[in-house]
Amino acid sequence: MAERIRFGEMGVAKPTPSQRRWLERGLIQPGGKLPLFDGEGQQISRRTVRVCVDHGWAEPWRHNPIKPDWLICRITAEGRAAVGGAE
Repeated sequence: MAERIRFGEMGVAKPTPSQRRWLERGLIQPGGKLPLFDGEGQQISRRTVRVCVDHGWAEPWRHNPIKPDWLICRITAEGRAAVGGAE
């Protein structure tokens, strides 16, 4: 299913529900680490990750030598603001 970017007040981009769920999980992790898998063990969509990085809500953080094609990210201050989390 394709994700569409939502826009809030004054045309500012807002995360979709799936992007929001992913970003919110970074609020409770040490260093703001974002998970590679959802609560049911499914890999987070690469599109979700890429759109969040492109909007500045997440940033690449670590390199995974075992799975170099997996992008390990952490939530940014902009991501915290987008989901209403404290900085």
